[in-house]
Amino acid sequence: MVAVEEYSKSSPYYKIPFSDVVAKKRAKNAYWGRKWNIRDIIYATVLLVVHGLCLFAPFYFNWKAFWVGVVLYWITGYGITVSYHRNLAHSTLKLPKVLEYFSAYLGSLALQGHPIEWVSKHRYHHKYVDTERDPHSPIEGFWYSHINWLFDVDYLLQKTVAKRKNVEDLRKQFFYRFLRRTYLLHHIALGVFLYKLGGMPFVAWGMGVRTVFGVHVTLLVNSACHIWGRRDWNTPDLSKNNWLVALLTFGEGWHNNHHAFEFSATFSQKWWQVDFGWCMIKVLQSIGLATDVKVPSEAHKQKMMIRSTK
Repeated sequence: MVAVEEYSKSSPYYKIPFSDVVAKKRAKNAYWGRKWNIRDIIYATVLLVVHGLCLFAPFYFNWKAFWVGVVLYWITGYGITVSYHRNLAHSTLKLPKVLEYFSAYLGSLALQGHPIEWVSKHRYHHKYVDTERDPHSPIEGFWYSHINWLFDVDYLLQKTVAKRKNVEDLRKQFFYRFLRRTYLLHHIALGVFLYKLGGMPFVAWGMGVRTVFGVHVTLLVNSACHIWGRRDWNTPDLSKNNWLVALLTFGEGWHNNHHAFEFSATFSQKWWQVDFGWCMIKVLQSIGLATDVKVPSEAHKQKMMIRSTK
């Protein structure tokens, strides 16, 4: 992280508004003037398509389509927060193998990448958090940390290890390799199923609005939650707790809590911090489907507490 007290037009750094985060300026052609590889083009095209579907949503509105979008958002959101993040990336709980695979499949329908890709990037994020090797650090600017990093695979691989050797536990399993090879086919199948079920309204709201909303609120955890919010724990990074992002992302916005106790299945550390992902885990635990559920002890909390300098 860069410490700079004064900024000018000639300075290579700037302070992100309403925050204490200093980012480095990128050249004007850093995104559009560079060479795009085939993966960059595929990622951008897929996101452009689902954003385009949102344009049709007002013209194809009906309440059934709206609730299809809401239900799919909750189902895929469960897959991202409970499966991808808490179960696969951090092993904060254990699920029976069938439920683990089913939950991961639901997460894959969120259009945020297959499990091997998502978990690998997230583990690198924690390993190199808020440094130049972080896949989506705000020290490269809000828009880079929010979405531009998705479309610059060559630059991303320069910062991390290209062969994803930090996910050997997933690469050894046929199911996750299968999802990697067939990833886009499942989204096409879902789109066809929704069209057969309810025509364009279901596609516009179930594939368009639902996907775009889910993608962007999740990306806010990478960007906004490392720029704006409150720090409750003494972590060596820029992570913040942001209540609004937490409400939209099933608890993911309690991000400073998460970086303080990344082994914890709960991201809330106070009674008023709403964490719907944790509620889902508690339900699974109550019926015996979630085991080895980890939470921080008082000793862990004392160790990470911010000490007053007064």
